Amino acid sequence: MHDAELPKRDPTGVATSMETTLRDCLRSLPFDEALRVADSALRETGCAQLLGRVADTVRGPGSPQVRRVAAVASGLAANPFESVLRAICLDVPGLSVRPQVTIVDGDFRARADLVDPRLRIVCEADSFAWHGSRSALASDARRYNRMVVGGWIVLRFTGRT
Repeated sequence: MHDAELPKRDPTGVATSMETTLRDCLRSLPFDEALRVADSALRETGCAQLLGRVADTVRGPGSPQVRRVAAVASGLAANPFESVLRAICLDVPGLSVRPQVTIVDGDFRARADLVDPRLRIVCEADSFAWHGSRSALASDARRYNRMVVGGWIVLRFTGRT
């Protein structure tokens, strides 16, 4: 639960405006959860201009986090698990990952969840929902092995989804 005084221009009824929701979530949630919200909003609605306005106009407690989240949010993040993994990576000194990067090596092409091209590190957010079948497991193993043979360090992180 979150209590807040709503601006007069905010709609009454069952939901706050997207602007109010973004501002309040990015201000009050832990950083990884706030990034999940911002990434999801960008992925689902493409609201980059709105997110920028929220970051530019927010004042008071939590405003530094709002600006930090807005600066690193990406609509390319495939899902909330990947957003949380990226939030963790952002706090690793020297690591600079980008979401959904295509790795090309000769005739091999693979899209990886998070990639630091300079360090040649791939971080994969593996969940049972997407990697839970025998064929998906075999396909992922071939893809990961090919990346390793190509000189990439592949780190796999598992989630409950």
